[in-house]
Amino acid sequence: MMDEKKTYYIGLANGEISQSSTSSPWDFKIEANDEEIITLREYFDQNYSTEWQNFYRAHVPYVQYHYDQENDAYDSTLQKIYAFIYKHGDHTAKEHIESMGILPEQK
Repeated sequence: MMDEKKTYYIGLANGEISQSSTSSPWDFKIEANDEEIITLREYFDQNYSTEWQNFYRAHVPYVQYHYDQENDAYDSTLQKIYAFIYKHGDHTAKEHIESMGILPEQK
C-alpha cells in the first residue's frame, strides 16, 4: 500500500534514508509513506547536485557567499528538508528543529 506509513531514520550529513536504526548513524526519526519518501529523496538529490555546482563555483574567488545563487538554492532545499522532517518527525525531531529556529513560520 502506498499510503501505509513506515518508520524511517534520516541522516542529514550524507542524505541517507533508512528503515534500520542500527545500520548507520541517524539524526531524525520520521513516519512517512513511500510517496513522501520519494519527495524527501528528491530534496537530498537536489542538494547533492547543488553541492557539485558549489564545488566548481568555489574556485571563483570574487563571488561572495551571499551573492551566490547555488548557495541560495542549497539553503532553500535544506529548509524544505527540515520542514519535511518537522512535519513527519517524531516529538524529538520536532523539538530539535524548533530549537534551531530555521523554519520561516517559526520566526
